[in-house]
Amino acid sequence: MSNPETDPLALDRQVCFALAVANRGVLAVYRPLLEPMGLTHPQYLVMLALWEQSPRTVKSIGQALQLDSTTLSPLLKRLQAADLIMRERSRDDERQLAVTLTEKGRALRAEAEKIPPAVVGRLGVSEAALEDLHRALTHINQAALKAGALPR
Repeated sequence: MSNPETDPLALDRQVCFALAVANRGVLAVYRPLLEPMGLTHPQYLVMLALWEQSPRTVKSIGQALQLDSTTLSPLLKRLQAADLIMRERSRDDERQLAVTLTEKGRALRAEAEKIPPAVVGRLGVSEAALEDLHRALTHINQAALKAGALPR
């Protein structure tokens, strides 16, 4: 048996393992906060992009979230069925599909503003620690993008 402190394949030394566990844990914190809003975490991310800018093209949302259209389309369909967004052909370019918040979608933002502080509180981690983590993850994501591991 190898020494876990020096073994390059020790599970506890793997960045991918730490990220996978952290991802599951953080999403588990979000789940009960988003359920009363009728949103899944991926739907919440779409709404965040639209609360930043609406209308927005499907392509623009995909770029912002680093998702391809095959992943994004079902999310948009469910958000439209929930009357949170409208999808329609762009007047400027009919090849583009424009996504706009509905009144109900805009109103949901007020409720969503409670999510970030609730997440911080439930995690029990300082905002400074989360900001440091965000900076490190953003750097890793940019490196993965440059390496071609994420969609552009």
